[in-house]
Parts: sequence; structure tokens; C-alpha cells
Amino acid sequence: MRSKTVLAIDIGAESGRVMAVHFDGQQLALEELHRFSNTAVSLNDTLHWDILRLWGDIQVGIEKGIELRPASLGVDTWGVDFGLLDKQGNLIGNPVHYRDKRTNNMMESAFAKVPRVEIFSQTGIQFMPINSLYQLLSLVESESPQLQIAETFLTIPDLLNYWLTGAKVCEFSNATTTQLFNPTTNNWAKELIVKLGIPNKIFPEIIPPGTNLGRYKGIDVIAPACHDTGSAVAAIPAQKPDFAYISSGTWSLVGLEIDQPILTPEALSANVTNEGGVYDTFRLLKNVMGLWILQQCRATWEAEGEAFTYAELVDMATRSEPFTAIINPNDPVFLSPGDHPQRIREFCHRTGQHIPETPGRIVRCILESLALAYREVLELTMSVSNQQVSKLHIVGGGAQNDLLNQMTANATGLPVIAGPIEATVIGNAIVQLITLGEITDLNQARQIVDNLTELKRYEPEENADSQSGNWEQAYEYFQSHYSMTDDIH
Repeated sequence: MRSKTVLAIDIGAESGRVMAVHFDGQQLALEELHRFSNTAVSLNDTLHWDILRLWGDIQVGIEKGIELRPASLGVDTWGVDFGLLDKQGNLIGNPVHYRDKRTNNMMESAFAKVPRVEIFSQTGIQFMPINSLYQLLSLVESESPQLQIAETFLTIPDLLNYWLTGAKVCEFSNATTTQLFNPTTNNWAKELIVKLGIPNKIFPEIIPPGTNLGRYKGIDVIAPACHDTGSAVAAIPAQKPDFAYISSGTWSLVGLEIDQPILTPEALSANVTNEGGVYDTFRLLKNVMGLWILQQCRATWEAEGEAFTYAELVDMATRSEPFTAIINPNDPVFLSPGDHPQRIREFCHRTGQHIPETPGRIVRCILESLALAYREVLELTMSVSNQQVSKLHIVGGGAQNDLLNQMTANATGLPVIAGPIEATVIGNAIVQLITLGEITDLNQARQIVDNLTELKRYEPEENADSQSGNWEQAYEYFQSHYSMTDDIH
């Protein structure tokens, strides 16, 4: 069989890349064409994405891939953020970053208009101030002229797809992250949108993953799961449904794959989210702040003249004393950029704990706290879904963190399978290859991924409590002091 090549354009909160994915009928091979940073820009006290620079980098990557004669290309990015188009199809202003302060107090404003229980019953999405709902509500509350002249709402990957093809549509998996999609009607939550005062006319048609949107420079543009986590979960190498996953990166998305959204009172109480997946699946999960906290610590230390690599930080953490302090990764104090080492010290002081001073102890505190948060989220999602789990897959860049992977196995008591690291790119390519008829279905695709050599297994350590601290005791502290049901507010 002749090898088929597709281009996967994957943009996360820190960086983006254009990758060529080659498939010879049995194996996938990845080739990096162009990698670029994704840096926020502050202007007039508002935090923006530099969307035009990202568009330029996408074009650079595609140009490098054209000589490979790709059969198609697909785009995935982070969720919730968006651009607004005017009647002529022009972008109205730079898209605003979800960490911008404009959503402060917007959840309370939303609940004053529509009760929390009603918002969940119409959307099934975790309550977080970063959601598109609260970003749009901030424009309503401020009487923004941008919203008044807006004709079309497009999430970030949909905006890029529009520039590639001219198609003004929203892809399903990313539309669900907005907290404005109704999984029961499989359409926008129009009743909720009207009650919040958001113009109903701006929301375009929703299309499923695998849709051919048009062509760019002679290349078919196929929508994968345009939400990066949706693409990452598509690439999980599992053959049976008894698995949980963590898509580990700037955020940690922890959960299960299910057939139908769960909109029960128990799901509302647990503040879980039902995000769209590929091929009639949903992702029952919760957002955990993830390696963002570590990234911000590293940036702070670098600004102070100590440029540590991640490997050096993990090594220092490995040699540090276990459980000197435990934080709640989803505390609102850790949401915005800044001096996170100082925020961790202040958090520990406020909660009456030993204050970690050295980078090693701070990093160990972060990683142990993440592993404990993962366990609580897994227990919540299993309880809500009545679904049992026998193994835990960790995919994405965080799958390279051996210490966190082992801590997660110890904390949860589950075997951890780490990899693929490039799960998002692979999941993006898988959907394209299924649409092209090169792969039969998701089951075959996951079997192909399972054959990759980079997967690594971590077993819970029987002597973990004696050598690396008492995980049960630490978990009792975590549960009694922090609640992952409240999340970021």
C-alpha cells in the first residue's frame, strides 16, 4: 500500500506545531515540519492571543508540507476562546485570552439571570469562569460595540478553518467547551443564550469531526476533533472501555469516555463536564490546573536568573522530602500568570502548613498535589458514571514526567500507561485518515496506536508509603481540606 500523508496542525496554550503524519497501512510515522511559540500579548490591560502570528506560522508549516503532497490537513487548538466576525467576514478585534480578568464575577452574574442547575441541565459543562459563556456575558454586561456588530461567532480552530476554507461553521467537540451547547438537542442552547442576552444570530451550524470543510492550496481541510483534548483522547491506545485518561499538559483533563452525556444531579454536584468526543462519544471529565503551575514557577525562577530545565526540576523534586505541603491545584490563586512560587508559599502559610522554600520542594508539592487531585477526580467520575476502571492512560506532553506518572499510579492504585506523547497530533491525523478511508474506524486506529513503541507502564508501588510518603494519609488530608467540586471560581 502506498503511504498516505496528512498534516496535523496542533496549537496549545504554550506552543504550536505543524506535523506530517505518514501512514503506510499499518504504522504511523510523525515528522515535525514547523514548531512555534504561542505567546499572549497584553494591550490596554487586556490579555490577547496573537492570532495573526499564529496564522502566519500555520502558513509556514503548510508550505513546508506541500512538497509531501498531503491528502489533507486538520487543525486543533485549545477550547473556550473565540473570534467574532462582522457582516463582511472580517475579524472584530484580537481574540481575548481565557485567563483575562474580564470574566471576574461573571459566573455570579450568569446565576442571577439563570439558575446554576438550569445552566447545567442545558449544557452539562463544568462551571469555570474561562468558559465562552462568561466571556460573552462580559461583553453583554459592558455593552460591547464588538458584540453589537458581530455577525458570526467562531471558536479559535473554527476561525482558522474559516481562513483556510471560507466555511463559517463550528466543530462539535470545540462547540461543547463553550457551555453554550445543548447535548440533548445536539445544537446550541438557544433558550439559555436568549436568557443571558447574548445575540442568538451569531452562532453558526455545528458540524461533526471528520467533516471535509473545503480546500486550501489544493489540500482537503478536514475537521478533526478541533478541541485538542478531543483529539488526544481519540489517540488513547485502549481496546476495552474500562479505562480512564489524563490528557496532561498545561491543563490536566481527567476522566472517562462515555456514550451519552450524564446530566444528573450527582453530575451537577460533582461539577463534572460532558465534552464532545469523536464518533458519537462524550468525555466525562474535570479540568485540573495541570502543569501550568510548574510552568509558571519555572518562568519565575528563570526571570530571577535560575534557568532550570524540566528534567532538573523533576530531579530536585525526586530528592526532596515527600508531603511537606499539599495545595489545591484548582484554587483560583493559581489561574492567572505570575509568581507561582510565592503563591504556593502564601497558600501554605494561609493553610497552616510547612512552607516549601527550595525549587525541589515546591515542585514536589505541585506534583504530589496533582496526583492527589487526579485520584479525587477519578473517584468522582467513576461514581457519577457507575463505570469501573482497571487502568489509567496518560497522554500528551505530561506523559514524559516519570515522577508524576509514578506518583499518579501510587495515588490512584491503578497501573498507568504513559503515551503517546504526541497524542493530540495522532488523534488529529486519525480522524483525517478515517475520513479518507485509510483507516476503518476508531477501534482499528487505537490498535495502531497501541503498537507504538513509546508507551511506558508504571505499576503502583507496594512499598510506596514507606519510601515516598503515606499516600492514603495525604489523600485524607486533601479530601478533608479541599474540594474539587468547587473548582475555579
